[in-house]
Amino acid sequence: MVRQKKRTKIIINSILSVLAVLWIFPVIFTIMGALKGKQEYNLGNIWDLPKSFMLLDNLTYLNKGADIFQGMLSSFFYALCGALFSVVIATLAAYAIAKLEIKFRMFWFLFIYCGTIFPFQIYLIPVYRGFSKLHLYDTRAGMILFYTAICIPFSMFVLRNFFIGISNEICESAKIDGCKDMQILTRIFVPMAKAPLSVVFLSQFTWAWNDLMFGITFTKSSNIRPVMAAISLMGKAHIPALLVGCIIASIPTIMLFIFLQKNFEAGFAYQSK
Repeated sequence: MVRQKKRTKIIINSILSVLAVLWIFPVIFTIMGALKGKQEYNLGNIWDLPKSFMLLDNLTYLNKGADIFQGMLSSFFYALCGALFSVVIATLAAYAIAKLEIKFRMFWFLFIYCGTIFPFQIYLIPVYRGFSKLHLYDTRAGMILFYTAICIPFSMFVLRNFFIGISNEICESAKIDGCKDMQILTRIFVPMAKAPLSVVFLSQFTWAWNDLMFGITFTKSSNIRPVMAAISLMGKAHIPALLVGCIIASIPTIMLFIFLQKNFEAGFAYQSK
């Protein structure tokens, strides 16, 4: 049995190592291409090591001709506000559906969750027409409103399932001590839900940050356009600068994941008590 377990671990670790190499492989290719100049990249082999260090020139091109950094500021604003507002609204909705005595709780759950059932592409034309009539097209308010609304269903689904797993005895004990529903939510449920809240916030922030379809459809101005739309409009004129833009655009989500790791551990500690 012991030998069989060791063999199983070796096989699993080998498979994971191969998958890790396959995942890192495109990253290495991207970094190598980002260090090359435009001429070297176009005329040479893409797998050759860079003969010159042209990273600063590629950054200068991005800053002057692609509006990547302006797009990053816009995307950070949209993703942060959209994820934060959606998590707050979803937390209130999930707590009400899971623990409060409201009528038609399953109906409200399905009504909100149905926003994730349909393909996101079907929202393009209706939202575009609605934004045009309400003068929200190509505005920061319109982008924040859209990302908030589209992130609520999934966030509510995850948090509602977590809240259902919390014992009702905790709520009853808190009410006996004089706590109201909002106090129970903020002082008991939210601290216990640090892990799922962090996961939901990270996933929705990442989705809004990486969104291209809605960002390029609902914006047209360079100061409103999100980063992925700005990168997509660069085309193939300067591939090394494009690769640099992709690397820079991935940094905020990586930093956010590292920052939220502590909340994952704190949330699991609350659940184990």
